[in-house]
Amino acid sequence: MESNAEKIDVTALWYQYRDNKTVEVRNQLAEYYLPLVRIVGGRLAVSLPPHLDKDDLLSSGFFGLLDAIDRFDITRNIKFETYAGVRIRGAMIDDLRAKDWIPVTMRQKIRKYEQAVYKLETELGRSATDAELAEELEISVSELNALVGQCNAATVIPLEEYLQTDTAEAVDSNPADSIEFLELKDMLAHAIDRLPEKERLVVSLYYYEEMTLKEISIVMHLSEARISQLHTKAIMKMRSYLARNKAHFVD
Repeated sequence: MESNAEKIDVTALWYQYRDNKTVEVRNQLAEYYLPLVRIVGGRLAVSLPPHLDKDDLLSSGFFGLLDAIDRFDITRNIKFETYAGVRIRGAMIDDLRAKDWIPVTMRQKIRKYEQAVYKLETELGRSATDAELAEELEISVSELNALVGQCNAATVIPLEEYLQTDTAEAVDSNPADSIEFLELKDMLAHAIDRLPEKERLVVSLYYYEEMTLKEISIVMHLSEARISQLHTKAIMKMRSYLARNKAHFVD
């Protein structure tokens, strides 16, 4: 996007599109912001199984970009990249969901793990340890770690749904005035605060600093596989906490 800055007066294009809504101007805007689709797709693809077609992911993201261009209002005090990121990511997630890409057996494992987390954290009032989870699931800690590794790719979408697509309409209106949006942000912040230190740091760096798992592994001096494991554990625990509290959010 920045490399095109000297060639294109993007602000002028936005006002042209606001006034005329021509396909030609929309396409110019789409070309200018196309790198954003690759950035969002690249971050999402890191946690997805290799058999999924990354080109399909980018294609769905492109339609999300077009949707963002059609909906965006240049006169409002919202950065387009932030607004479009929600739409692009949401389009990609919708496409993955439509493909039903998580195998039934994997869904069952995730569900069993989540139920164990839910049960223990309800009883303990804190985050469960690996040993406690392993005992609840009647498996060894090493088997628990293997299970977490298997679940890794399946955890990226559920939290993205909470962090991004569930709040897309709030961004469409005005997040500062949206009680639901603020409640959700507060709930997420509390869920993150409950995590063990390393898991909390991974989530913060990945979702809020937008670092890749590889970059986080360098910062934390841990292997990328270990960072991936910490990410998955954190997401499972956060989903359990959010599930317990979502009834209040939707009431």
